[in-house]
Amino acid sequence: MRGRRKRLLLDDEEDPLGGVANLFDAAMVFAVALLVALAISASVPELLTEDADVTVVKNPGKENMQVIIKKGQEIKVMNMTEQVAGGQGHKLGTAYRLETGEVIYVPVNAS
Repeated sequence: MRGRRKRLLLDDEEDPLGGVANLFDAAMVFAVALLVALAISASVPELLTEDADVTVVKNPGKENMQVIIKKGQEIKVMNMTEQVAGGQGHKLGTAYRLETGEVIYVPVNAS
């Protein structure tokens, strides 16, 4: 029985790593699926379309606010600073967010 067990262990036809040979391919498919799911869950499928124009604002109203602009295949990231979006101005009106999520802009009456 010892010879039979030894012959089974030394058999060249069975590779112990043969089951994980395609592990890299499976990981790549999984990674691409996660990227697609992320784009769809962000409700911005335009990010995957080559000719779509998209503007995304990250952290609105905070010090580390960023504006990401995608025009066609070109993507530009702008960090908001005083030099980029600062200065003097005047009030144009008021914006209200309703319970439904809609935003209504009410301009100031020009006198």
